[in-house]
Amino acid sequence: MMFDFLLTSAQKELQNEAIAFVKDKVPKRLILDMDAEKVVYPVEYIKDLGEANLLGLRFAPEYGGRGLNWVDEVGVLEEIGILGTSLACLYSLPSIVGEALARFGSEDLKQRYLKPTLEGKIYTAEALTEPRGGSDFFGATTVAVRDGDDFILNGQKRFVVGAEGADYFMVYAKTNPEGKSHESMSAFIVDRGPGVEVGHVYGLMGTRGGGAGRVVFKDVRIPRQNLLGTENGAAEIFYQMMIPERMTSAAGALGMARAALEVASVYSTKRKAFNHTIKDFQAVSFKVADSITRLDAARALVYTTARAIDSGVPAAQGRRLVSEAKKFATSTAWAVVNDAMQIMGGIGYTNVFPVERLLRDTRLIMIWTGTNEVMDLIIQHEYYKELKTQMSNHRAIEEDAENAHLMEEKVYE
Repeated sequence: MMFDFLLTSAQKELQNEAIAFVKDKVPKRLILDMDAEKVVYPVEYIKDLGEANLLGLRFAPEYGGRGLNWVDEVGVLEEIGILGTSLACLYSLPSIVGEALARFGSEDLKQRYLKPTLEGKIYTAEALTEPRGGSDFFGATTVAVRDGDDFILNGQKRFVVGAEGADYFMVYAKTNPEGKSHESMSAFIVDRGPGVEVGHVYGLMGTRGGGAGRVVFKDVRIPRQNLLGTENGAAEIFYQMMIPERMTSAAGALGMARAALEVASVYSTKRKAFNHTIKDFQAVSFKVADSITRLDAARALVYTTARAIDSGVPAAQGRRLVSEAKKFATSTAWAVVNDAMQIMGGIGYTNVFPVERLLRDTRLIMIWTGTNEVMDLIIQHEYYKELKTQMSNHRAIEEDAENAHLMEEKVYE
C-alpha cells in the first residue's frame, strides 16, 4: 500500500494480516465459482474471517471486535477489495449492520446478534431497498403494525446482498404511516423464519455469488426487544448508517481499482509491439500515470474521511465527506478499470485475465449505497450550508475586483 507512511506500526501489522488472509485463505476457485454462480453464498469465507478476528474491527472486544477505528478498517478493506465486489461487500456487512447494533441496539441484541456475527457464526444482511423506492428511502411501503408487545411486518425488499445466507436481517419499516416521513419509520432485527421468504432472483452483470435476492415479509411477528433505537426513530439510524455503507464502498473500490491497475501494468512490462514493450509508448504509460494519480487522490480522500470520522467531525461535515469519498472512489475505480482494459487491448476483454470481471463488478458500486448522483445532492447541499458560515468569518473575496463597488452592475433578478 503506497500510503503506508500514513499508518502506525499497529495499523501496518493489521493490514499485513489482511494481505495474508487474502493471499492464503481465499482460493481462486471460490472467486471463479461465485462469478459462475456455482456458489451463491460463501459460508466458509465468512467463517474464516470470523476465526481470524477480522470482522467488525471497530466494535468493542467484548462483542468480538478489536476496538479499532475507521482508518484501521479502511486499510483492511482496501486489501479485501482486490477480491472483487461480492467478497468485499460480504466482509462489510457485519460492519454495516454492526453499526446499527452497536450504536442503537440493546445489550440483549448485541449479545444475541452482534457477538456471534463478528465471530462468523451467524450471517446478516441489510434489507433497505424496495421495488418502488430505489433511492427514495422514506417512501418505503413495508409496514410494521403494533400487536401488543410485538410488531407484525409485511412488505418486501430487493437487491439484498447476502440474503441467500443471512440468518437475520436489519429491516426498515413504516410504523407510523400517517406521520411526517422522517418520523414514520422504525428499524428492526428480523430473524429468518416463518413468514420470511428469500428468493435468489437476479441475473447480475457482475458482483455475483453474494446471495443477492428479494426478501418478502408476510405477517412476520417481531418481538419488541428486536426494535433498534426508538419507535419511529429510524431516521437517526439511517443517517448514521450512511457512514459505514459509504465508507466500506469507497474503501473496497480502492482495492478493486488497484487490482486492475496492477494486472495491466505488469502486462505492459511484458507485452511487446513494434519491438518495444508497450509501457514504452506514451499511449500506455500515460494511462498508467493518470490511473495511479486518480487512485492516489481517491485513497487520500478516503483515508482523510476515515480520520475525520474517527476524530468526531460534525455530522453534516461527515455526511459530505463520506458522500465525496464514496462518489470519487467508485468513479475512480470505474475509470481505472476501464483504462486497465484499454491498456491490455482485446485480451483484457476475455476471461484470460480478471480485468473483465473487475469491470463488471465496479459498475455496480456507483449505484449501490446511494447512487453517485444522490452523493452529488448531499455534497452540494452540505457545502452550501457550510459556505454561509465560512464566508462570515473569512475575507470578502468578492470585493477583490476593480469595480466591485458598482452595485448597479450586480443584477441578480
